[in-house]
Amino acid sequence: MSADTKLPLNALRAFEAVAAHLSFTGAAQSLNVTTAAVSSHIKSLEEFLETPLFVRHSRSVRLTPQGARLLPGVQRGMGELTRAVDQLRLDRSSGLLNISLLGSFLQKWLLPRLSDFYQKHPEVDLRFSASRELVDFMQTDFHAAVRYGSGSWPQLQAEKMLDDWVFPVANPALLAKLGPITTLGDLNKYPLLHSASEPWMDWLRRVGGDTTRVERGPILDDSASVLAAAEQGHGLALARWSLVAGDLASGRLVRPSSQSVRQHNSYYFVAPAHNFEVPKVIRFRNWLREVCNEFPPPEGERLEPQ
Repeated sequence: MSADTKLPLNALRAFEAVAAHLSFTGAAQSLNVTTAAVSSHIKSLEEFLETPLFVRHSRSVRLTPQGARLLPGVQRGMGELTRAVDQLRLDRSSGLLNISLLGSFLQKWLLPRLSDFYQKHPEVDLRFSASRELVDFMQTDFHAAVRYGSGSWPQLQAEKMLDDWVFPVANPALLAKLGPITTLGDLNKYPLLHSASEPWMDWLRRVGGDTTRVERGPILDDSASVLAAAEQGHGLALARWSLVAGDLASGRLVRPSSQSVRQHNSYYFVAPAHNFEVPKVIRFRNWLREVCNEFPPPEGERLEPQ
């Protein structure tokens, strides 16, 4: 048989059914087709193989030696095919679900909520990869990603999940020492912690503050590291509401100022369009949307983006 030869799968299924029932009528009923259709499939298979597979009597059917030789291989092949299809369908509904996302979002926002997902969907096994690098879905086994940005990623579908706000935070001892920030001038009392993801210059520009202030000190590249430095009393940090809400609720950090600025960027659920239709992806996306909708905005003044 050449590599270009296509196996007649429907005819092989009919052959397996007739062999199991030793009846064309019984095979037709099991396959939910007509007896004539089964007879046509068997005839085409015998022509394809150039050998008879059944001995037909008026009221009975039995396998020829050639048919008996063929049957075990067909049964094994159909069994393997059925198991492969069933496994693929199962993989789409349950099992491993690979998600790429920012480490800060995973650590500070998502992890405290994950027990709810596992209670509702124990059949899905989440695997997270914390990275700021964009995922190449064609070269990796990731199903989806959660990204912070404008919502536009080429050749990918994106659904907004969560807006965010930014405001200053400090540890309680530093606030007690330097006092609240009621005017922009009060910022000068505080050493500023710098983050590549939440620059002070952008925030000051948005609230009409002094953008010429020169600060020394390291720039921390990770939002979680900036919050850790603020918690240890090293200075005033700009924090996203999504990442700092838990620290504020516990009292580890406080807000010296009530003013917050709504961000241009948001958190998005991102994946190739076809992955949006995978059942286990749908389950995680729907759950994520629900918990994001339950997360309230921060209290205090909120300035809309210009």
